[in-house]
Amino acid sequence: MTKTRVAGWLAVLALAVGLASCASLPSMEGLGQAPAAQKTPTVATGKGRMDKKKAADLLARRWARATPDMKALAVLEEAATGVPLVAGNKVTLLFDGPATMREMMAAASAAKTSINLETYIFDQDEIGMQFADVLIAKQKQGVTVNVLYDSVGTLSTPKEFFERMQQAGIAMLAFNPVNPAARVGKWELNNRDHRKLMVVDGKVAFTGGINISSTYANSSFFRSKRKPDATDSKQVGWRDTHIKIEGPAVASLQYHFIDAWVNQDAGELPEREYFPPLAPVGDKIVRVLATDPERDSEIYKSFMLAIQEAKTSVHITSAYFVPDRQFVDALSAAARRGVDVRLVLPGVTDHGLVFHAGRGFYDELLSNGVKIHQLQVAILHAKTAVIDGTWSTVGSANIDRRSFLHNYELNVVVLDAGFGKDMESAFMEDMRDSKEITLEAWRDRPWSDRIKEWAARLTEYWI
Repeated sequence: MTKTRVAGWLAVLALAVGLASCASLPSMEGLGQAPAAQKTPTVATGKGRMDKKKAADLLARRWARATPDMKALAVLEEAATGVPLVAGNKVTLLFDGPATMREMMAAASAAKTSINLETYIFDQDEIGMQFADVLIAKQKQGVTVNVLYDSVGTLSTPKEFFERMQQAGIAMLAFNPVNPAARVGKWELNNRDHRKLMVVDGKVAFTGGINISSTYANSSFFRSKRKPDATDSKQVGWRDTHIKIEGPAVASLQYHFIDAWVNQDAGELPEREYFPPLAPVGDKIVRVLATDPERDSEIYKSFMLAIQEAKTSVHITSAYFVPDRQFVDALSAAARRGVDVRLVLPGVTDHGLVFHAGRGFYDELLSNGVKIHQLQVAILHAKTAVIDGTWSTVGSANIDRRSFLHNYELNVVVLDAGFGKDMESAFMEDMRDSKEITLEAWRDRPWSDRIKEWAARLTEYWI
């Protein structure tokens, strides 16, 4: 999120404050108890749900080397979210913008039937123009292209940019328009589509934290021997994470795109076979969590349960970190019981208000043994976690009330030790490029910073 876009967002948000009432996150009390009758998590495939015995056998094979409580956590998570596991997937971790943009454009260029793109930001810049050109070319070749973009996230993008794609035949839809006259009877200014999703031919999907913008194409120096001067904004890139998914879980991601489109009450999608048969292509077991203001904060519940059940490690990378009281308590409790709790948070930021609001929790977290590291070589935009080396999540949701309560968000949970190892490797690399904040140094910070933190905390619900 750039400074220009933040300024526009805050201007809109000032109006939204007067229009929306405060909502609260669900209490986690009692959610840590699995239903006695359910001993095996529900597992779905491309042909429907597995019977209990086959599901139990599959999970026993896949989680043979996992933590002893992985099955119990999966049961708890299903009870809390109502979402089953999906087996038979291939999941590829994409570490930053340049790699992701190359993969996504290559997949779009190879599309045969359809491309469904959902994004918060779609900039008219070098990358945005390249992406638009690929989509227009595919539409002209007979591929059905549908683009759902957030009207606040694209506030600074010229309307002519979207009109060019529309004139080429692409179905374009602005999510929850800022102008109430643009969609009479359905004006929900405070609820934004923060998801980042592309589904190609109903067979391959991309999701995570990366928007369509040249901002993410600037190398973040991830896995590079050359490190930038963090004080030079021209050198500092953006650090983000995305995933590529193939297999039965793509159908769930496709469903959530179509559901978001239809719920805008702005017309139906062009007819196409959006749900082709999907055979297993890998061994990854995932859970797709798509939340919106009408649901019950499933991403939040999933996160909280994983932290509460953690036995060895909680490693979180968070771009915008403004947790609620329950989240802070869960992290603190995990650290006090001997779990290695580490956070990689921004050291360089594009959003000063969120930056200082999140820092308001540092003293309490550090006092309880949570380790905090601030990334120095890039503007952090990733929203990921790996817990006990087996439970991982990659998605669009930040750790703040806006993401958990008001936005349309999308996170994928991967329950796999092999994928967890890749996530741990990425986390450790980010940690090496970060500066650890000690309690002693933190308590010696300038009073000017303390005042900024206090002021920012007053706005934490809305940012």
